[in-house]
Amino acid sequence: MSEPDPVTATRFQVVLPDESPAMPPRVLTDLALRAEALGADTLWLPDHLLPPEPYGTTFGGVYEPLVTLAHLAARTERVRLGTSVLVAPMRDPFTLAKQAATLHALSGGRFVLGVGVGWSREEFAAVGADFATRGARTDEVLRLLRHLFEGEGPFRGRFHSYEQGMFEPRPASPLPLTVGGASEPALARAAALGEAWQGVGLDAAGFARRRDRLRELTGRPVRAQTRIAWAGGEAEFERAVDLYRGLAREGADAVAVWFGEWEGFGGRMERLAAAVRRTP
Repeated sequence: MSEPDPVTATRFQVVLPDESPAMPPRVLTDLALRAEALGADTLWLPDHLLPPEPYGTTFGGVYEPLVTLAHLAARTERVRLGTSVLVAPMRDPFTLAKQAATLHALSGGRFVLGVGVGWSREEFAAVGADFATRGARTDEVLRLLRHLFEGEGPFRGRFHSYEQGMFEPRPASPLPLTVGGASEPALARAAALGEAWQGVGLDAAGFARRRDRLRELTGRPVRAQTRIAWAGGEAEFERAVDLYRGLAREGADAVAVWFGEWEGFGGRMERLAAAVRRTP
């Protein structure tokens, strides 16, 4: 009996375009439906609240991801919906918990909350968030979310606490938490607090090194995933296909692909999906 093909075992995911204010909102719905028809496992949206420069390839997130994913949940049936990544320390964690649990319920348990610490000091200053403590705040936010979703009684933390209160809707099925980033703190955060880790900007060897480090940090079954990009060009297409297959051979549980700006996104998505044998 032949060995299973690792490429077909790796879940194909899509990072939807959200970089241009000129993009009609209906494009996101159309692309979500096309991705679902292709068999995509998860659709992701980025997050920025008040970036210091115009939205574009550096700063995605024109449309707020949780609101947008709620709309896409009503238009899709099977595909999972997630944030890649929501900047947790710039959000009120109680509001975030309420939004995430509500979206999970409205989508029939299809929501995945992906979080990161953020990187733009200017954006943190603009919204009045503390950049220096963003890592510690993110850790506490994840613990607080887990407590609200699954625990009982008061929560006492460094930044956020409560003595009494009723949280609903409690997730009827587990609401997965994904931690994004390729740094050592991100790996430690995923190992301690996440169901999945999502790297970014990694080649196959770099992914394998960080995946192995993740395994060293925890005995829990944390899924190892990553993000890549192909925005057009023939030579770049071949490199993207080779990278996807290389990541699959290294055992990536999922590879999420961003296909550049919204114009032409669908065609590029369908072409790469066919090339890595993920079409139905």
